[in-house]
Amino acid sequence: MDQSGNFKVLNLGEMAFIHLDIRCLYTLLICTAFGSTLSSNAEIKVNPPQNFEIVDPGYLGYLYLQWQPPVSLDDFKECTVEYELKYRNMDNENWKTIITKNLHYKDGFDLNKGVEAKVHTLLPGQCTNGSEVQSSWAEATYWTSPQGNVETKIQDMDCIYYNWQDLLCSWKSGLGVHFDANYNLFYWYEGLDRALQCADYIKVNGKNVGCRFPYLESSDYKDFYICVNGSSESQPIRPSYFIFQLQNIVKPLPPDYLSLTMKNSEEINLKWSMPRGPIPARCFIYEIEFTEDDTTWVTTTVENEIYITKISNESHRLCFLVRSKVNIYCSDDGIWSEWSDEQCWNGDIWKKALLFFLIPFILVLLFVSLITCLVLYKQKDLLKTAFHTKKEAFSPQETHC
Repeated sequence: MDQSGNFKVLNLGEMAFIHLDIRCLYTLLICTAFGSTLSSNAEIKVNPPQNFEIVDPGYLGYLYLQWQPPVSLDDFKECTVEYELKYRNMDNENWKTIITKNLHYKDGFDLNKGVEAKVHTLLPGQCTNGSEVQSSWAEATYWTSPQGNVETKIQDMDCIYYNWQDLLCSWKSGLGVHFDANYNLFYWYEGLDRALQCADYIKVNGKNVGCRFPYLESSDYKDFYICVNGSSESQPIRPSYFIFQLQNIVKPLPPDYLSLTMKNSEEINLKWSMPRGPIPARCFIYEIEFTEDDTTWVTTTVENEIYITKISNESHRLCFLVRSKVNIYCSDDGIWSEWSDEQCWNGDIWKKALLFFLIPFILVLLFVSLITCLVLYKQKDLLKTAFHTKKEAFSPQETHC
């Protein structure tokens, strides 16, 4: 519109120039804002945590990872400072990662290997113009003091938690150890104030080859740490470290009181009692081995009875056994119990029993009958003889002149 109030028609050149000016303005504004953000973020830095260390309190693999806050946090008093912690045993490819506001963390490690960890500081985006700021890493490592050759370590360590009550561990001596070498077992779990030594060793020829543990109060569903070290006057012995959870090495008792009932000509009911002991019924899984004549198959169930269908109506022998294990609802793993005693059903057992008892009975009956007949015949003959003798004695004698 011109000064007189009339609309002014712009030519194409003028319109293109105006459009170019607007695009340049937008570009200038975006670049200015982006540059301001970069400049602002580039100025925000945070230091890594101080005094990062891995501490061994003597719990056979349960270690403390601890650190102090970074210096120069005065500018971030209103911020919630967090720490990202990564740690692993040195032979593992994957790191475990924890985000925490605390200045320490605790976890279990395999002390047969080295431990490495690193931690850095995190500042959330609301304190740093929308972008999270991370410090550089603070790193730490830990090794147990190596002693003795690897060959001197114990071999074939085996631990079983019998019926969720009695823990027993056994091992074999290391290769090349001298005759005076002997081993000692120590254990710890959360709830104990210190590591304890085995008080009841299993011995062979005066050497410790296993340990019977006492009652372990509140020891389930937590890491259980064991160290078996040794002593010898002639050579150092390399210690061995183990970590497991007791509920994962339970070996229950086998079921008992098995029964096999024929419901009809085809259906069979197999039933057994729950194994004795403290393990709850909901924690069992059962494996059943069923044999019909010469055919055997195996199945599993969490109930203490099943119904099966016979393969043939002409079957002469049916047998089954059962064993038990702690199921996945109560543990990550377990050990199968021994097999129960076998329970069988024989289709012609009554016929066999009848024949077994009937044939001797018939033979005895025939023998008794024969003897009876002979006795009766003999008695009859004796009576007849006696009668004739008596008759002759009483008959009148003839008189001759």
